[in-house]
Amino acid sequence: MINVRHIVGMKSTTQILSVKPTDLVQDVTQLLAKYRIGAVIVSRDGDIVDGILSERDIVRALGTRGASVLQERAQDLMTSVVIGCKPEDPALDVLEKMTDGRFRHMPVIEENRMVAVISIGDVVKARIQEIQSENAALTDMISNSW
Repeated sequence: MINVRHIVGMKSTTQILSVKPTDLVQDVTQLLAKYRIGAVIVSRDGDIVDGILSERDIVRALGTRGASVLQERAQDLMTSVVIGCKPEDPALDVLEKMTDGRFRHMPVIEENRMVAVISIGDVVKARIQEIQSENAALTDMISNSW
């Protein structure tokens, strides 16, 4: 069974992009666009998660409060209760948490420090590869049993 450590190992980069709580939302949007990502960790020190700010958070604020939110701070729009996972957590458990919580990004925490961020896309990709491997193994077993 695939776990989070395996998913992190499959990623092309494990660079963690984070912003300070006091960074302007406008600057955060530029970072999201530049790196083509959907969320960024909000952290005072780059190791401890203070929150997460997603495209969805920004769009909702824009829709209710207007363009002035771009001059607000990341801490004003971020989701401050962030659900994380551990490297040994099974992929299916993580997928279930993301689906039930209706979020798409999750920090990976080891020894109280953030070591990576995974997306629902990362988890789905790993799960598909796992299913394909299982399918190939079963097909092989059936072919060789005749």
